[in-house]
Amino acid sequence: MLGGQGVSGCRSCCPRPVPGKNLRGWHRRHNRDHAKIRSLGERAMATPKCWRLLRKLRCSTTRITAVVRAVLALELAT
Repeated sequence: MLGGQGVSGCRSCCPRPVPGKNLRGWHRRHNRDHAKIRSLGERAMATPKCWRLLRKLRCSTTRITAVVRAVLALELAT
């Protein structure tokens, strides 16, 4: 099988370290903190996408922006 290091099944031609193993303490803490922050943002952006309300809004774009900002503020506050 040919592939670069990004291909997970290509261990024989170009070995690469297992993700998350043998990391230093500071690097492990950095990854953990980054994942926490990223998950908050992803969840906050996914919540309004699931709502049918935003698909059928018939108002100005500035009002939609205000609604989305309020929803994100409430989502991140909880």
